[in-house]
Amino acid sequence: MYKGEFTMKIAVCDDDRQVLLSVLSQLASYQEQRQTELSCQGFENAVDLLASIEHQNYDLLFLDVLMPGLNGLQAAREIRQKNDRIKIVFLTSSPEYAVESYSVPATNYLLKPATEERLFPILDQLADLLRRPEESLTVQSQNRVFRLPYNNIEYIEVISKILYFYLTDGSTKEVRRSLSEYEPALLARPGFCKVHRSYLVNLSWVTEVRQGELLTISGRRVPIARSAYQQVRTAYTEFLFQDAETASSSGGKE
Repeated sequence: MYKGEFTMKIAVCDDDRQVLLSVLSQLASYQEQRQTELSCQGFENAVDLLASIEHQNYDLLFLDVLMPGLNGLQAAREIRQKNDRIKIVFLTSSPEYAVESYSVPATNYLLKPATEERLFPILDQLADLLRRPEESLTVQSQNRVFRLPYNNIEYIEVISKILYFYLTDGSTKEVRRSLSEYEPALLARPGFCKVHRSYLVNLSWVTEVRQGELLTISGRRVPIARSAYQQVRTAYTEFLFQDAETASSSGGKE
């Protein structure tokens, strides 16, 4: 059904090895029945899970609440401080933790045993989410992962291997990454244009294109490479016409 579209990366953390193996077995069953690709890893403590998250981009975590040492709720709070993208499903045999668990943004809460009837709908829901076009750019810095809605990005500048995301609310996000990491996702979106080797802009927030520079709605000036001026001017003109046609079509509907 979903085979070949993407690989869902899942981590399961439970100090009860029998429960851990049971959930991993059900995930294997889901993969076979749905004909989808899963990449699953199991952990028997939250410390090992947190260490893995430092270098693995999981889509979904099945996280036991009651574990010795660092429990699931504490681990989830640490994860949320660095990554708001990962979906979290709490697993526990203790219903009294349900209310507390919702203090941490989570996808769901399941009582053990986590049956096929409960697990499969959650996995189906996540698969649907992963297949939808992204409306936000996922940005990874050294110690956290965050999302920036495309429409909130005014332009991006790179200086000495540091990226600066200038946002429409006047704020700036700074990460030590290369522009080339995000170019494919940004340039695939309508309205984004590379105007200089160090600048990529969202034409939605450009008010004027001049020889050598453009102006944004916030009054910022962004340089345009001499060799790119004609291409940028053409792209901006076409974007304005497309935007006007879209607005006209929308306004004509009852």
